[in-house]
Amino acid sequence: MTIKEETLHSNIETVNSKQLAVLKKHFPQCFDKSGNFIQEKMLEVVNANEVELSKESYTLNWLGKSYARLLTNLPPKTLLNEDVTHNQLDQNKNSKNLLIKGDNLEVLKHMVNAYSEKVKMIYIDPPYNTGSDGFVYNDDRKFTKEQLMDLAGVDFDEASRILEFTDKGSSSHSAWLTFMYPRLYIAKELLQEDGVICISIDENEVNQLKLLCDEIFGESNFCSQFVVKSNPRGSQSNNFSASQHEYIICYARAAYKAKEFRVSLGSSMEAEYNLTDEGGRYRLLGLRLRGGSWRREQRPLLHYPIYITQDGELSLNNNSGEAIFPIKPTTEEDGTWRWSKDKFTKDKHLLVAKKVKRNSSEVWDIFTKDYLNSSESGSQKGTKPKSILDGPEMNYQNGTNELKDLFSGNNPFPFPKPTTLVKKLIEMVTDSTSCTVLDFFSGSGTTAHSVFSFNIDNDTNYRFISIQLNEKNKLAEKYGYETIFDITKARIIKASEKISKENPEHQGDLGFKIFETTKDFRVEDDKELSLMTMTMFDDVMLTDEQYHTLLTTWRLYDGSDLTTPVQDIDLENYTAHFCDNRLYMIASDFSSDALKALLSRLDTDKEFSPNKIVFFGKNFDSVKQMELNEALKTYANKKSLEIDLVGRN
Repeated sequence: MTIKEETLHSNIETVNSKQLAVLKKHFPQCFDKSGNFIQEKMLEVVNANEVELSKESYTLNWLGKSYARLLTNLPPKTLLNEDVTHNQLDQNKNSKNLLIKGDNLEVLKHMVNAYSEKVKMIYIDPPYNTGSDGFVYNDDRKFTKEQLMDLAGVDFDEASRILEFTDKGSSSHSAWLTFMYPRLYIAKELLQEDGVICISIDENEVNQLKLLCDEIFGESNFCSQFVVKSNPRGSQSNNFSASQHEYIICYARAAYKAKEFRVSLGSSMEAEYNLTDEGGRYRLLGLRLRGGSWRREQRPLLHYPIYITQDGELSLNNNSGEAIFPIKPTTEEDGTWRWSKDKFTKDKHLLVAKKVKRNSSEVWDIFTKDYLNSSESGSQKGTKPKSILDGPEMNYQNGTNELKDLFSGNNPFPFPKPTTLVKKLIEMVTDSTSCTVLDFFSGSGTTAHSVFSFNIDNDTNYRFISIQLNEKNKLAEKYGYETIFDITKARIIKASEKISKENPEHQGDLGFKIFETTKDFRVEDDKELSLMTMTMFDDVMLTDEQYHTLLTTWRLYDGSDLTTPVQDIDLENYTAHFCDNRLYMIASDFSSDALKALLSRLDTDKEFSPNKIVFFGKNFDSVKQMELNEALKTYANKKSLEIDLVGRN
């Protein structure tokens, strides 16, 4: 066994390092032993699958695109800390919901290892870049022109222009795209294969956003663009029209795996199911195809006669009576059925023949029974959502009213989205009893509130992850809140209390845990001695907060959910921490007695089987490290454990 020395996030990143990592994972044969890409090998893969190569393409370019891709690949500069006091409250200690304070790009980077492909739905309401919404590009990563030229692969002139808008702040289209690109790119990594992201936006950036999402998610994974009638009275900010609407753009991680969007029928549509038989309530739908490729020449195999006997029996046998064809009544053109012959044979018990009027005469037509409830699950069916969301519940004034109701008549956050909108999106995208919903522009906390409410309405167990920057806001200060994050937190608490009071029998999760990004105390500070500059003979005296910050950051980096329980392990008065079969040892007082206790526990405790032991290198001098390594090599190992030993700073 050898000790592996590890740094959490490598700083050796380039503008394409993430993309190259994906290629190396899936196409290792396209790289030589030095890591160089072999173009000819990739062409062999492409040609073998008969993929046509094109020398022409359509792409979105802007000043700062190379820099945005670099930002995507750079590691986080922060650590992640837990709000222990809040999280240990009775209503929160077992909660799976999360509220995380910090720059969302930093938080998303921290989350990648643990939450990759685990999020079913993302809803975000990012800055619209209206010119009056306060968006200005801010960036605290400081590069020289020469560094940017080297890392981003740009020339001197472009590096100068990029630094001009990143240093001084900008609200240009280029600045907005540079801001959004890395956040959306990493968000895609968090989505499940059948996951969907929904993004609210208005006309200022909708065109740029659509092209950006085409590039990140793939044009083939576009799902829908909804128009939301958000302001029936119309905004007067435009000189030429009173704008009543905004947009929601939806993309899937893999559209072919995402479920069809469905929403509940509503009372008026449900009333159409006014017939009943042993299968329940149903309505009749014409078997003839009304839209799409309805003409005979388009789908000739779906134009065939169905025969009806005098007693109303249907058959494909031409000796069975009168032939019925799919004919468009207004033009007498040959059409097609919705069902193939095989489908007819399998499900003809769901067909009904009726006489209908056509051109002043009665003729036979065929209908299918469309049941209100699914025969498999017994649940009520839904319908495809209309592309224009224009019901009164979509009025954004409802969002303001909800906030006023929670905050005693005050409105501490401008233009909050209504929970009815977010709940409709959740209903459209999801179809399970348990999943995770992420919002990394949380604002007033509408998404978290919506998840609470959705669970009550649908008897589900959905979880939320809300991320909000700790930024100051004059409106928040007016009502006694220092930052927008304080409003987010207060809104979630108030919503939880209100829902709990109105639903006293509800046993679901109405709590949430809080984590926050914090400065990396290991990085050298001009005024203080850095942990990184100490020698191996210096034990590091960590504060309780620093200690738990390292533990939280490490276990998240190693792939553990932030809500995964951590078990304290006593090793003869030395405390280690056990999480997801990984043992963490951070404190400096690891002794020979602690080592003996560790080896004994490895052999005797059936529940204790770590596959990785991580220790804080600054608190384990070379002697301790060698002693630990040798002991793990030579102990009895009665459970045949394979343990990686990792020294981490």
